[in-house]
Amino acid sequence: MTAQGTAQTLEREHDTGAAPSGPSEAAAVSPGLRQVGRKSIPWIVLAAIAVFVALLGVLLTGGGARVGVPMDAANAGPIGAKAVAQVLRGQGVAVHSATTLSQVEDAATDDTTVLVFDPAGNLDSSGYDRLTSVASTIVVVEPDFDALNRLAPHVSAAGAVSATTPIASGCSVPAAVRAETIDPTPTETTKDVSFAGSFRVDGGDALGCFRTGTDRYSFVTTRSDGRTIDLIGSASILMNDGVDRAGNAALALSVLGQHRTLVWYLPSIDDRPVTGPPDIGALTPGWVTPVVILLVLVFIAAAFWRGRRFGPLVVENLPVVVRAGETREGRARLYQRSSARLRAADALRIGAVGRLASATGLPRAATAVEIADAVAPATGRDRAAVHRTLIDAVPRTDADLIALSDDLAELERATAAAATPAPPGPTGRMDA
Repeated sequence: MTAQGTAQTLEREHDTGAAPSGPSEAAAVSPGLRQVGRKSIPWIVLAAIAVFVALLGVLLTGGGARVGVPMDAANAGPIGAKAVAQVLRGQGVAVHSATTLSQVEDAATDDTTVLVFDPAGNLDSSGYDRLTSVASTIVVVEPDFDALNRLAPHVSAAGAVSATTPIASGCSVPAAVRAETIDPTPTETTKDVSFAGSFRVDGGDALGCFRTGTDRYSFVTTRSDGRTIDLIGSASILMNDGVDRAGNAALALSVLGQHRTLVWYLPSIDDRPVTGPPDIGALTPGWVTPVVILLVLVFIAAAFWRGRRFGPLVVENLPVVVRAGETREGRARLYQRSSARLRAADALRIGAVGRLASATGLPRAATAVEIADAVAPATGRDRAAVHRTLIDAVPRTDADLIALSDDLAELERATAAAATPAPPGPTGRMDA
């Protein structure tokens, strides 16, 4: 597949929207210019806000150059890599996209190439250890320090590529020989997401290709744990906007098409190791947990021991007999000391209401209102006055409390007199 053939996959379709229909005919009486302007102010403000948001979005996204996820195999935008993925599928390579290590392990077979592009540094050394256990070849695009330290310890970063013309392979690696030349420099649309770095080989079995300067290479191949490790310094070589230049497409297809399965792995935050302050378990000495468990067991045993019943409760007479009068006087002194006049009045009313209910023949369940309604006609008194004495009156002073007590006593005497008919008086008749 040539670079010109790969470039054909970069074409995208654009939807066109229908133009809005024209406005309806104006009314017979046109509104004044001031009225139209006043009604249009909210729409003008909303339009200005919309334009500001659109301009801000364009500035933040670089005018649409960063549409989609960089190096995504399903992204047909300039910074995507859908062109390479589609051509590889056409050549019989099963391309699987993955964003976590678990997905890579599920998709990997015994003949698998894993492409890794991790500009955010979500993958650490332990993550690359897991990759070497499932991949036959690992292709790392723009590797960071952790990737180089784990997969290629004899290779180090050597800075950005400054070449302005295509770079010749200059090595015997089959993929580089087929490509002949590459152009690793980012384009105008990929320069924000592609670093275009180079590598320096410090020994070992690493072999550098596409020399960009003194001991600086854009492509390096080596081995680690029996796996082939290919390092690509520029993601622009694989992106849709740069794969059609020089021999970029040939290098990409040769490196990524070595095996039947290709796992296109873009590590996400889910692969980032969990870090943070130590929890309370890590800060607690080892002897604390056994001591706490022992204390809990002792507490449970003590609760059972002290909570058991020793037998039925013993009922015995009190050694002191308290007269009712003394209790009444003691409570009265407490009420007087705390100025609890309303509580004292309630105690007087409760006793009076009970006695009045018995005198009028009402049941014990009768309410104070029912008792007051029965006492008023029996004594010939005003119903409101009886209600005020039994229910509503609130003593504010000691004199008010004494007056209320007298009224209750007088009401009881009157009720008792009304309920008990007077014995007949002497008739003056003498029996023989």
